Amino acid sequence: MQGKICLITGANSGVGKATALGLARMGATVVMVCRSQAKGEETQKEVQAQSGTGNVHLLLADLSSQQSIRELVAQFQQQFSQLHVLINNAGMLPLGRRETVDGLEMTFAVNYLAPFLLTNLLLDTLKASAPARIINVSSDAHEAGYINMDDLQAKNGFSFMKVYGQSKLALVLFTYELARRLEGTGITVNALHPGFVTTNLGQNDIGPFLRAIARVVFLFGISPEKGASTSLYLASSSDVANVTGKYFEKSQSHPSAPISYDEALQHRLWEESIKLTHVS
Repeated sequence: MQGKICLITGANSGVGKATALGLARMGATVVMVCRSQAKGEETQKEVQAQSGTGNVHLLLADLSSQQSIRELVAQFQQQFSQLHVLINNAGMLPLGRRETVDGLEMTFAVNYLAPFLLTNLLLDTLKASAPARIINVSSDAHEAGYINMDDLQAKNGFSFMKVYGQSKLALVLFTYELARRLEGTGITVNALHPGFVTTNLGQNDIGPFLRAIARVVFLFGISPEKGASTSLYLASSSDVANVTGKYFEKSQSHPSAPISYDEALQHRLWEESIKLTHVS
């Protein structure tokens, strides 16, 4: 990965942090995107120390804000002229319905619309850097997901697992649609399930009792390092240099949910996403 510039969202903890460290150890130039400056700087120093390289950079962004995402892209393009690997890793699982500053349901906005907007804004840079790779970190929760085009913002009855599954299914639908649109550009687009990873996902909105239960449940999860292995494989392996439009688990291609292959739904979601993110 020497000479490769890699941007990773949600890089201050969990799978994102492990992915950043893995790429830094491979010799890549790593750009970590974090929301908190304090946590971001702490993780940046940690990754630099453990990888033995100073080639680890930090950019701040609140992915629930489309203005913040646009500012992130502007900052990145001021500092870097190329981008070889984009890893849309950040995700969240709010237990109650919340809206972003843009008036969008939080889970859908962060887990899906943020990658959609960020990727589209960086496409010209990726094309100019080809061969390049886009990696979308989804979840097997997408298999229970359902896209309600008439209620993408979950205003009519909120279930945290329903909206989480919808956001992760949307990410797979987006992966396949984008892969088809980018054929012949030298850019590959793939999605993945990292596994059941021990993280803090979903624990910020719950009380001490439920948090204790969650920690017991997560004892059965795999480590963030193991969870990052498929992201690292898709980012670096020559075996998948020309593989695009696939869904991976444990570094192997797997079928995703049958609904994710619905090209009409992929296209409808894309068109609606254009409107919601105001991408020209």
